[in-house]
Amino acid sequence: MTKSAFRFCDDLGPKTILHVYQPTIGLKAIVVVDNVAAGPAIGGVRMAPDVSLEECFRLARAMTFKNASAGLPHGGAKSVIFADPAMDIAAKEELMRAYAQAIMPITDYIPGPDMGTNETAMAWVKDEGGQCAGLPKEVGGIPLDEIGATAYGVVASADIAKDRLDMSLEGARIAVQGFGAVGKHAARFFAEQGSVLVAAADSSGTIYDAIGIDVAALIAYKESGGQLCDFEVGEHLESEAVVGVDCDILVPAARPDVIRADNQATVTAKLIVPGANIGITDEAEVMLHERGVLCVPDFIANAGGVICAAVEFGGGTEGQVFQTIDEKVRGNTAEMLARMKRDDVLPREAAVAMARERVLAAMQYQRFNSRCGFQEPGVDFKIRAVR
Repeated sequence: MTKSAFRFCDDLGPKTILHVYQPTIGLKAIVVVDNVAAGPAIGGVRMAPDVSLEECFRLARAMTFKNASAGLPHGGAKSVIFADPAMDIAAKEELMRAYAQAIMPITDYIPGPDMGTNETAMAWVKDEGGQCAGLPKEVGGIPLDEIGATAYGVVASADIAKDRLDMSLEGARIAVQGFGAVGKHAARFFAEQGSVLVAAADSSGTIYDAIGIDVAALIAYKESGGQLCDFEVGEHLESEAVVGVDCDILVPAARPDVIRADNQATVTAKLIVPGANIGITDEAEVMLHERGVLCVPDFIANAGGVICAAVEFGGGTEGQVFQTIDEKVRGNTAEMLARMKRDDVLPREAAVAMARERVLAAMQYQRFNSRCGFQEPGVDFKIRAVR
């Protein structure tokens, strides 16, 4: 296990990897705190049956870059819990409370909601004495999923990126992969800009209608518990088919690696603005770039959620959230595009260079500026198991 984990180690991190295992209640989880040079790490808690250490590390590194790019006083981290998020609510509460107790020793990690968890899950973590962000309003939080913070940033990023392609959001055809907490709000915010939702997908399938789908009706249907495969509108396709539908802007807002080398050729969109992290493989991004498709890097486009979490954790108000998201996401998208043009590199190369500069600058102020960003001299890595 240790040797396997070491392959993720580089000059930025990870600082800590914690494996949690409590077989009596079925809790199996991993926490990766990647880098804390700028401050305590913020990163969501993802729950799914097929998560992995690799996914957790990739997501944690994305959070390091996302927080650094956004200029937040936080590093990056992530948690994954191996479980079905649709489990009985009582069992889920027990699992989340046990998880909260297990991660208590990690004082430089601030968990938040992610795929499979929500504001209620964070309230359970807080009730166990843990620190977290993305809480319900009733306990002093700013519910980022409820207000659509991540999606708001996605649309702000698209509004900057569109100019490079001589596009307009007015009349742009939108396809959303993952019509959940982020995807539904992205469709709503795009519609407010005059865009047309032509396709949406969830795990049950894709619906496609070239004329356009009623966004408000679709959101109401999903929030009532419906699956898209049963929505009586348009053409019904396989779930992954959303990647290749005829559209102008594609928003991947669900699981990792939905756009890969083996399906990128089906993409017709001119612009991809991710609502979820690591939705496109590195190889596919290169191939799409060569075809003239602009892929805004995930940690640039979808920083709205963590910006909201940081505002909440810092004692800010909901009224400050959208202004901060708009300012930071637009600024970072514009800087990434400028670097891309100046250095003649791919969007991700430009964005990573920008983020790394900011992380390394913060690391210069650490007491021990050593390999993996550790604050203890002579320590390169640590794995802790809780049983």
